[in-house]
Amino acid sequence: MATTKTAGPWKDCLQVLEDGHRSSGIYLIKPTTNRLMQVWCDHQEGPSGWTVIQRRQDGSVNFFRTWESYKQGFGNIDGEYWLGLENIYWLTNQDNYKLRIVMEDWQGRRVFAEYDDFRVEAEGDFYRLRLGHYHGNAGDSLSWHNGKQFTTLDRDRDLYLGNCAHYQKGGWWYYTCAHSNLNGVWYKGGHYRSKYQDGVYWAEFRGGAYSLKRVMMMIRPNQILL
Repeated sequence: MATTKTAGPWKDCLQVLEDGHRSSGIYLIKPTTNRLMQVWCDHQEGPSGWTVIQRRQDGSVNFFRTWESYKQGFGNIDGEYWLGLENIYWLTNQDNYKLRIVMEDWQGRRVFAEYDDFRVEAEGDFYRLRLGHYHGNAGDSLSWHNGKQFTTLDRDRDLYLGNCAHYQKGGWWYYTCAHSNLNGVWYKGGHYRSKYQDGVYWAEFRGGAYSLKRVMMMIRPNQILL
């Protein structure tokens, strides 16, 4: 007997998939009774059912933004975007989620880093990062940031003497300052020259002076898909 597809909204993209919608695209998510958000659901990255919370691919969106902008989200859902810290908070605190970060360099090499637990705390704790164990083939450039609060150009919560967001041109869970900076400047071609390490980089993959071509951060509940 065929199941009837509903029009949503859904809890997350895994629920979208389980409801019979198997095409990647924009869907309406409702993790709480009073919070609606549009997200990109990725059903190509195995296993399917990923909710995309960040994407970099062409430099079309400026990621050097204020706290309020990072809180609310910005960009284009079908292109470069940041879902918003408040949205990420509500999503990751409704269930036990894992994080997968897929990266591609300018030579076409594609790698991933996955963390078996991922959530952020509420705004009162400056969206502090909580990470589980790493596995993947990209190298672990995010665990160094585990337990750190989010920093933007106008809200300095890192442990560096200056503001890491100012030097690295993005918002991130900076420490002193970064082993990864996926919200930095998208430099075309990979290797870049700058006064600071401010590209879209993952230190364990191509180093801090190499800006990646494509990056996607996505989450999925920690459960077995039948």
